[in-house]
Amino acid sequence: QVQLVESGGGLVQAGGSLRLSCAASKGTFSFHALGWFRQAPGKEREFVAGINWNYGSTDYADSVKGRFTISRDNAKNMVYLQMNSLKPEDTAVYYCAAARSVMVLPRRDEYGNWGQGTQVTVAS
Repeated sequence: QVQLVESGGGLVQAGGSLRLSCAASKGTFSFHALGWFRQAPGKEREFVAGINWNYGSTDYADSVKGRFTISRDNAKNMVYLQMNSLKPEDTAVYYCAAARSVMVLPRRDEYGNWGQGTQVTVAS
């Protein structure tokens, strides 16, 4: 079972950029769908972006399309979320998730493995 470790969160001004990283501390991402989710205070955890490891297919929430990019590095067994043009409403704890699949999975309940989360705060 793959274990996930996120990094790269922090405090940034509106309009700035951050890159989140997700590493497999145990296992590999082969034949997995990887997703980034976020949860703001008082709100449910929501899908942000997803990628299929084997084929590179991607999907994004409408709220981040054109600003965020999910990518993978096969050699390093890492998944990234590049976040540009950040807005205060992007403030949340961001989670990396994984599931055995050859598809891109946009639903929270489709994922069984989760990282510990990393805080992203966007100041206005």
